[in-house]
Amino acid sequence: MDAAVKKQLQIKACNVRIGVIEGVFNAKSGHPGGSLSVADILTYLYFEQMNVDPKNPKDENRDRFVLSKGHTAPALYAVLAHKGFFPVSELKNLRKPGAMLQGHPSMKLTPGVDMSTGSLGQGISTAVGMALGGKLDNKDYRVYTVLGDGEIQEGQVWEAAMFAAAKGLDNLCAVVDNNNLQIDGSVAEVNSPYPIPEKFRAFGWNVIEIYGHSFDEIDAAFKAAAEFKGKPTVIVAKTVKGQGVSFMEDQCSWHGTAPNAEQYEQAMAELQAKLAELEA
Repeated sequence: MDAAVKKQLQIKACNVRIGVIEGVFNAKSGHPGGSLSVADILTYLYFEQMNVDPKNPKDENRDRFVLSKGHTAPALYAVLAHKGFFPVSELKNLRKPGAMLQGHPSMKLTPGVDMSTGSLGQGISTAVGMALGGKLDNKDYRVYTVLGDGEIQEGQVWEAAMFAAAKGLDNLCAVVDNNNLQIDGSVAEVNSPYPIPEKFRAFGWNVIEIYGHSFDEIDAAFKAAAEFKGKPTVIVAKTVKGQGVSFMEDQCSWHGTAPNAEQYEQAMAELQAKLAELEA
């Protein structure tokens, strides 16, 4: 990946993380841990990979994105804001009554959101339907969806996976945000989904494994997925829950907890320092 492009993506991802903390702190609720772990992947999708236009968010030929792990909406909102779908200042209104940014994505309220999600397992099913629709309509758009590793404990995920492979939906790319933590502890201890790559292969998918905080690996994976024909692709991305904020990293307690004022200041100081380093 071009060094200048990678640097700009790193800067954007850092701003996205700042937006996550800003939103969750002002809401006094939300899900920072998984939002931070998926920030790099969402940043790459919207700024480098996907064909989307903030000026025409309903373009029928656009690529589609479904956040199947809908509780990490703060990351999606921050990406959409920095992409230009709505003002960045709106992030401070997260979860407030009447605001366009609610706790889970709403296609009725928020420009750029292609599907309302939140009930785990349902997002990938919708993405599969979108991909099938694209095939039936002979459209060139691609469909992307991001799942949590705890989410794939849901049986509906595997029904959707089986159907996508049976229909040869190579216009579909799923990402599993494998940070190994869910609200009650590690996914391995709660209800182990491992080995994730082997399960998807058994269901007929093309599988790519990456470290989800390396833009070089993210770039190579999405390019390979776009070129692969005959099967849907899943990118199993090893990530760190709370990535970018030292005291949140790899702690399941930050799955659904908002920072207090002191923690907010520390998180913002760390992220602002990182941003200054990247922009230097």
